[in-house]
Amino acid sequence: MTDDLALIHSPAGPAGSGRVRYGAAMALYRAGLITEAQLEVYRITAAHDGRDPLQALADQGLPPPPLPAPAPDAAAALTALADEAARYLTALAHPGAAEVQAGLSRRSGPPRLVAPAGNAVVDQWLDPALTALGATHPGLAAAIAAAAPHLPWVTYDAYPRALIGDAFATGHAFASLIGAGAPWEAADFDLGLFLIAPDVLYRDHAHAAPELYAPLTGPHGWRFGPGRPLVLKPAHQPVWNDPFRPHLTKVGPLPFLAFFVWTRDVNAPAEVLAADDWPELEALRL
Repeated sequence: MTDDLALIHSPAGPAGSGRVRYGAAMALYRAGLITEAQLEVYRITAAHDGRDPLQALADQGLPPPPLPAPAPDAAAALTALADEAARYLTALAHPGAAEVQAGLSRRSGPPRLVAPAGNAVVDQWLDPALTALGATHPGLAAAIAAAAPHLPWVTYDAYPRALIGDAFATGHAFASLIGAGAPWEAADFDLGLFLIAPDVLYRDHAHAAPELYAPLTGPHGWRFGPGRPLVLKPAHQPVWNDPFRPHLTKVGPLPFLAFFVWTRDVNAPAEVLAADDWPELEALRL
């Protein structure tokens, strides 16, 4: 059953992934590990590779399927990264520090196995980011490197491509450590790693979730409203965004690597905010 438990948690999006999850769900149903109602959700979502069955289960008040225990090396690597993340984040001063600390305190026990997912952005750009980070934070860089193969990296596809731009749509990836479906399960909280390729513009956007960015590389450009000036911020300077605060990131010559934390309202969608200077910022090199 270990393989089927891993397959049923494979990330939404890749072609054929819906059928893979449904096949695993049928095996788990026959083994008595999920209910008929849960199986029906996987049957319905099998035709839509990009639809997350975990969200569909939650919408119906149904629990997620069980997760297998991670292999000892994966569990150790994930735990080491979570410990390093907690030490790093709790040392930062910003307006949301208490909210972030409250979320970190929800991690308990060993991690659960979440089916890892490779990602082309991670394959190309994580190592250069970690090389830069390792010059000042070698322990943290080593922990990220060890845990990265065990994380479910995702390239977010909920933004309309025409609004967010091709460069960002194909040039970023993130993975959650604590949150829904993450190695440490938590409702309405999300903490993880965010990676963006060099020189990419993450266009103006806003969302209901209060958000911490803790950049591990830099400098990168930021602004907090369409038309406002771009400000360069170095690595290790936290950026706290209150709910619906507009923000934009222009990545510098190094890949952008950061911890992100959404402390509540994590299921509310983000909205792209139109600006007329995106072509200029896309072409800009910091």
